[in-house]
Amino acid sequence: MVRVGPALASALTSPRMKVLSLLPWLDWMAVLFLLGAWNLYAWFAVYWGARRSSLLSVTNRFRHEWMLQCTMREPRMLDGMIIQSQSASPSFFASTSILIIGGLFAVLSTTNASEVMQGIPFVQQTTLPVLQFKIIVLISIFVYAFFHFSWSLRHYVIAGVVIGAMPHADEFDAGPHDREQCARRAGQLLGLAAETFNEGLRAYYFSFAALAWFFSAQVFMIATIGVIAILYRREFHSKVLRALGT
Repeated sequence: MVRVGPALASALTSPRMKVLSLLPWLDWMAVLFLLGAWNLYAWFAVYWGARRSSLLSVTNRFRHEWMLQCTMREPRMLDGMIIQSQSASPSFFASTSILIIGGLFAVLSTTNASEVMQGIPFVQQTTLPVLQFKIIVLISIFVYAFFHFSWSLRHYVIAGVVIGAMPHADEFDAGPHDREQCARRAGQLLGLAAETFNEGLRAYYFSFAALAWFFSAQVFMIATIGVIAILYRREFHSKVLRALGT
């Protein structure tokens, strides 16, 4: 019989080792694969979008043109209405994220959640702690999404303030104000709002991949690859992008 030393026995029973032993290694690999693929695609979208046309980069050019037109007209009620309509989307998704988080916490506190999952076909049967850990991962994703949607909403509010502070249209030609500088500043704020909203929406996409984890770790990783393929196609090869004249 092999004897385990006190130091090794203490390490094996430490809280960190207990957490690591909660899931099989394949499930840990699936979680790391999701995080790595998510961050890698976020970096790729910024890197590749700076070198070729993407949905965000093309619409940013239109935002700049829109702000140039905004400096030439009075009153600017139309621009305020457009910004208000655009801010409705992050507001809706932020509220929806709160509702989803509340629902997931309700499931998390249910002691018979594993029994409910047993009634769903093709779902991998797991223990209650493992199921609760998967739900916590989903909650973390929607918390991340909420912060980005609320921050995007804040961007739109700031952009509305900047547009409201623009000088009168006649003052750009007669006064010291730079039309291009004002349009660029407001356009950048709107672009940042759209980019932050896009990151929150991306979290929703990956949450669907995380739902596949309830079936198996292999399906989880396949779903992650599928989500990345969908995101890439929609951001760089969509019909909307072609319709914008790229």
